[in-house]
Amino acid sequence: MHPSIKNRPRPLRAPGIWALALLALAASPGHATDPQCEARSGLQRTPVIELYTSEGCSSCPPADRWLSGLKGQPVVAQAFHVAYWDYIGWKDRFAQPQFTDRQKAIAASNGLRNIYTPQLVRNGRDWRPGAGASARALDEKAPARAQIVMRRLPGLAGFEATIQPVLANQAWTAHLSVTEDGHASRVLAGENAGETLKHDFVVRQFTPLGRHQGVQTLRFAAVASAPEHLRRINLIVTDPASGEPLQALSMACS
Repeated sequence: MHPSIKNRPRPLRAPGIWALALLALAASPGHATDPQCEARSGLQRTPVIELYTSEGCSSCPPADRWLSGLKGQPVVAQAFHVAYWDYIGWKDRFAQPQFTDRQKAIAASNGLRNIYTPQLVRNGRDWRPGAGASARALDEKAPARAQIVMRRLPGLAGFEATIQPVLANQAWTAHLSVTEDGHASRVLAGENAGETLKHDFVVRQFTPLGRHQGVQTLRFAAVASAPEHLRRINLIVTDPASGEPLQALSMACS
């Protein structure tokens, strides 16, 4: 156990939730890899899975591998690398303080007293699937409460998304995340010293897009893509009252 450090969250670990087999799920109508970079969400809500992880945490690599198994599945997956493990000797190059802030906000909304790694969050709620969890754990039966149409703007680095809630006067918030696959790090210090860690769905950009009401069209920019890393543009539209997604859309776009 590491000693407590003033003004730092205590690094905890979730016990025994990573003995899951990789889930076999059908392809999602809410994802697109069209070279035109256009996508439209489906009639059912696409689950949003967030993993809070760190290269400095020895119990995190199995969680990272589990998340990698979701490639091609009907989810919007995001791996947020937090910064509070950096003090033990290895600085995670993907970590950002705002990811720690987001984890703290989710913990507060879930009534959690601590934040920990690895943590899974499903549709805004702390999620600790047991070892016997099946494909039903990610099976989403809820109807979508909003429709999202997203496209890349021609000749620009920007994107445009039109959000139409099912309820005409529905208030909603949204955030953009840009994730990349195919990263690897040779860790030289800390709990994972000597290991080569592989990462997918790594969040490289996280941008809150504000609070809105009714039908709205948003424009936003995304970090440039790299040929060696598959880039996904993710838009998550959330009910500000409950913190649950109304709908989410992921678009693979080079």
